[in-house]
Amino acid sequence: MKKITNRSIEEVIIVEASDALGLKIEEIHNDTVLYGKNSPIDSLDLVSLVISVEQSIEENFDAQITIADDRAMSQKSGPFRTVGSLVSYVGSLLKELDSANDR
Repeated sequence: MKKITNRSIEEVIIVEASDALGLKIEEIHNDTVLYGKNSPIDSLDLVSLVISVEQSIEENFDAQITIADDRAMSQKSGPFRTVGSLVSYVGSLLKELDSANDR
């Protein structure tokens, strides 16, 4: 697996989010709302975004993750609310995967 940093995860997610939200990359920041109240996208757009992020992570980091799973859905503050929450969640999934591969 390629070396993964929060900054590179953030860059991948920002590119995918800008496309999904119809915004310029410069307009995307950690507080940008992805889903929920005041979100410009619907649930189908969110599914497309999640799939795009998963594919980009696989291409950029040679790692396969599933973002939308039971654990994600059961969190009190979901990982899909903002760009920052998604970056954090994907980072935690990749750390877990990396730790599992080190065993």
